[in-house]
Amino acid sequence: MDSLQDTPARVEALSELSRFRAGLHACFTRRGDALFELADAMLCAQGPVRSPVELSLEPEFRRRHGSVYDALAHGQISSSRLRYLLIGLSAPARAGEPLMFAIDTTPHARPDAEYADERTMVQVRGKGGDRWLPGWPYSLLVGIQWGSSSWVDPIEARRLRPGEEHTDVTIDQITGLLKDLTATGKWQPGDPPPLVLLDAGNYATDLTHALAGHDVQLLVRLRATRVFYLDPPPRRPGQMGAPLRHGAEFSCSDPAKRHAPDFERTVESELYGTVTVRAWSGLHQKLGSTGRWANWPRDKQLPIVRGTVLQVVVDHLPDGRKPPKDLWLWHAGPVPADPDLLWKAYLRRFDQEHFHRFAKSYLGLASAHLSSAAATDRWVSLTMGAYAQLRLARHLVDDLRRPWHPRPDPGKPLSPYKVRLGFRRLRARIGTPADSPKPTRPGPGRPKGSKNRPKSKRPPYRKSEPTTVNTQSDDRS
Repeated sequence: MDSLQDTPARVEALSELSRFRAGLHACFTRRGDALFELADAMLCAQGPVRSPVELSLEPEFRRRHGSVYDALAHGQISSSRLRYLLIGLSAPARAGEPLMFAIDTTPHARPDAEYADERTMVQVRGKGGDRWLPGWPYSLLVGIQWGSSSWVDPIEARRLRPGEEHTDVTIDQITGLLKDLTATGKWQPGDPPPLVLLDAGNYATDLTHALAGHDVQLLVRLRATRVFYLDPPPRRPGQMGAPLRHGAEFSCSDPAKRHAPDFERTVESELYGTVTVRAWSGLHQKLGSTGRWANWPRDKQLPIVRGTVLQVVVDHLPDGRKPPKDLWLWHAGPVPADPDLLWKAYLRRFDQEHFHRFAKSYLGLASAHLSSAAATDRWVSLTMGAYAQLRLARHLVDDLRRPWHPRPDPGKPLSPYKVRLGFRRLRARIGTPADSPKPTRPGPGRPKGSKNRPKSKRPPYRKSEPTTVNTQSDDRS
């Protein structure tokens, strides 16, 4: 670090990192010094984080090992202040293009934690097939950028509590995001509406209807079995009977049940070969009285929620493999769909998968085996704040790659793994806003003759009644 010259841009980057660290420390309203040093130890550990207590051995954590679990169990982190701080770091959009964000869930499986509270069933993917295990699901919101790197802007990690619906949590995250974007000046009226990218498993129609009237665009991946409908033809004079609500059928899986696209373009890509993009506007789905529509007034017809369906066909994947199936997307928002932008934007959503993998493998996102869901929430928040510091430091650290690591391409930012290798040197230069620990005397300890109070087992939350599905609800995304 000392061998590099402090250019004005570098000095400003160091100041920005220092300001963020001070703001992050202010988000910790109780046990703030211990929580902040725990995040520093997470960043400076020379290897993957295996458990919280092992971080007490790092020199950046100047307290005893008991302070680790005390901070996680009794500390407090202002989630709204932390989200506001992280949104302020999100990268600006390119001229004439929208800000891009992605939301996806990641599981924190705890199948053997019989005494852990507020567990639900989470889907864990693996080579042997998907499994449903007790644990805590987290919905992660990140900012997406253009470029050749896989960096993202971490914004929020929210745990789905027992009884909460994934769609409701997603809607709350998006509306909170829009408010904070306006409050921080990242988005102003007249700018292109922000674009939120979502994976399959989200109900595209439900989200579109709930967010109607908001300045936001949705781009949701669809399963290839989805069926949509056109608007019915105009009613003929003198035609008897109730007016039709659905017109011709549009099937993603059956080419014979598709009409000519409203947009079609073929381009050449270095990574995907020949890419063909098609778009059909004005499509909607049949809705049934299930899920979010179960309480819809019986004297009113279910709404018609229209959007644009896109099909992306590529010649091959970047590693040369043939793609298994086409990519289907649903777009809805206050502005018309731009297929050229949308298909490229959705490919950036996979950067969030790299973020999940890195945060779990090296920052210990799922390594805190705690019995308290609230303490686990604090651990996940520390992970988000730690990753944000790595993003700010990606141009400030030396490339301390191992001898077997390849040299990075000129001008390309370092990966999160390599930035973490050099963060300890950088931290020694910028310092820490945390105060030094105060000397204390050991407590009286456990009274003689006292006995442990047995805990009661807490079974994971399961839905009491399975959701009934009728023939119409099969068309929902």
